[in-house]
Amino acid sequence: MPKLSASHRLRFGRYDEPNRLYLLTANTLHREPVFRDFALGRLVVEQFRNVQELGFADSLAWVVMPDHFHWLIDLKQGSLSELMQKTKSLSARAVNLAAGRKGSLWQQGFHDRALRREDDLVNMARYVVANPLRAGLVKKLGDYPLWDAIWV
Repeated sequence: MPKLSASHRLRFGRYDEPNRLYLLTANTLHREPVFRDFALGRLVVEQFRNVQELGFADSLAWVVMPDHFHWLIDLKQGSLSELMQKTKSLSARAVNLAAGRKGSLWQQGFHDRALRREDDLVNMARYVVANPLRAGLVKKLGDYPLWDAIWV
């Protein structure tokens, strides 16, 4: 078997299906803390909303951290790879334009975790949005501007 890069190994055996819940994670290239600038992080959030309006996925919860994001979704159409390619591509274009930067914004690939319907979604959403607290970026969640959940 040929040796695969880390991003290709992430795709090996990936199976995605509509109306399934997923937790998705993507990192910036070299874990650069691009989204310390909250205005740039809002551009990623715009793409979460854009793909939802286009009917690709329903966003259940998300957080944009300085160097990555976590996104809890209900996949509606297409594949996870298509969803993430669209989200990462459009957000990279918007961030690069706004920040006057060029080149790649995101690491190749992404991490996904399929959830069973009986999993406690509210607890998973709390885990997602509590990332800034665990990272020590804020003392209370309301102080961090780049998160949301449908339960709030």
